[in-house]
Amino acid sequence: MNSAPVLVGYTAAVGFVAPPLMLRAGWPHRAPALAVAVWHALAVSFSIGVALSAYNLVMPTEHLHAGLVGLLHSCGLDMGSGEADPDTVGRLAVGVPAAIAIALAAAFVFHVTRARRARTEHRETLDLVGRHSAGLSATVLPYDIPAAYCLPGRHPRIVISDAAIRELTPEQLGAVLEHEQAHITLRHHLVLAAAEAFHSVFRRLPLARHAREQTALLLEMVADDRALRRHSHEVLATAMYEMAAARAPKGTLAAGGHTVLIRLKRVLGPREAPHPALWGSVAAAAVAVPLLPLLLTCPPGLG
Repeated sequence: MNSAPVLVGYTAAVGFVAPPLMLRAGWPHRAPALAVAVWHALAVSFSIGVALSAYNLVMPTEHLHAGLVGLLHSCGLDMGSGEADPDTVGRLAVGVPAAIAIALAAAFVFHVTRARRARTEHRETLDLVGRHSAGLSATVLPYDIPAAYCLPGRHPRIVISDAAIRELTPEQLGAVLEHEQAHITLRHHLVLAAAEAFHSVFRRLPLARHAREQTALLLEMVADDRALRRHSHEVLATAMYEMAAARAPKGTLAAGGHTVLIRLKRVLGPREAPHPALWGSVAAAAVAVPLLPLLLTCPPGLG
């Protein structure tokens, strides 16, 4: 039995139906790290589903005599003979999924490399115009707007404007630094690069667009939660408000920016941790979703 129709249907559901369901759900903002894992699990599942769908469409079966090659022949495209060449079919069956995997890997490397290059250039500028603060373990930049961001990677650095030092209280400044350190420690730049890579390959796909946007927002919430371990909600919210107008350079992660309003509502609103049963079921789903295309291709009990 050829499982291509089932795989195509499943992949379409993941790519087009799952994103609106995720966006309407209430739990992602309560468990942002878990929500990031689910978005990435959906992306992995979609990628595997597309690769396996292509494989099953190309490979001939008992019911699809010549697979994709035979289909092209029946549509009037002369492939040389009425029967599909086994070597041609084999090359297509392996080549199409391999091309998808290579495209995703190449896109990830491209985004990581481009961001690293931008950070390297920015570090050189900081060395010229900034000054190191041993007390803050950060680089202080002359800038008349309160701002803070981090340069993750091999040589991480936290950057804060002198306006932020002047206008924020020590507690607020500590919350901001804790937020930026979370981005560095948890390597959020690599998670963002993975979402960007998926979007680059499947640009018009709703899942790719929403996964990229939501990953950026949810990672900021993860960093907010790290800051809230040591600082009060009011302290963090006030610091975020003060830096709402700040914009960060490319390749960096900032405490301010266009997501501040959403995050402020979350920080100041009622805090309700997800129920352990919900957390466990969603975590199990995040692990299982990437495996579903494989189960659809080789269902248990079928030889």
